[in-house]
Amino acid sequence: MTIDFNKMNGLVPAIIQDADTQKVLMLGYMNEEAYEKTVETGKVTFFSRTKNRLWTKGESSGNFLEVMSIKNDCDNDTLLIQVHPTGPVCHTGTDTCWGEKNESNPLTFLSELQDFIEKRHEEMPEGSYTTSLFKDGLNRMAQKVGEEALEAVIEAVNGTNDRLIYEGSDMLYHLIVLLTAKGLRIEQMVNELKERHQPNWKKH
Repeated sequence: MTIDFNKMNGLVPAIIQDADTQKVLMLGYMNEEAYEKTVETGKVTFFSRTKNRLWTKGESSGNFLEVMSIKNDCDNDTLLIQVHPTGPVCHTGTDTCWGEKNESNPLTFLSELQDFIEKRHEEMPEGSYTTSLFKDGLNRMAQKVGEEALEAVIEAVNGTNDRLIYEGSDMLYHLIVLLTAKGLRIEQMVNELKERHQPNWKKH
């Protein structure tokens, strides 16, 4: 990877992003020596402009930034470093230097779940419930979505909120299995809902 350290007198900005949540955690600067140490140790090391020396994040607090990937931008002068933080990132004790919570949106798990289900569809491992659904065929998968939807309705009318969440989760899982069997993605349904949210949307 070619990095242009000359544009800012030997330094490049390094944007630190959580590899899992995608939250931007902080911004630091690296010179060539800091970059090389980061690659060598797997822990993010900056060049401290105030201390005028290399500074490994976490060297005092123990809150290291474990490197998952390093990317260079189109001009070769800004780094995007994805990490797994081992504690709060900011010296004030917050998760990020902007005072934000480092939490992912739970809805992103739906994409991860479908990725997992697609892998099941490709590999069809024995003993997997998901595999058994694919083997049973499209009609059975569609039937399961209907059964789970009915159970969710029953819980909504006569059950508890906890049971509604439970049965609704079953329904959503089986729907994703059905979508996978049809070669479709849950994101396509999200895009449909986004279109419907537009003021000029008209029912098909």
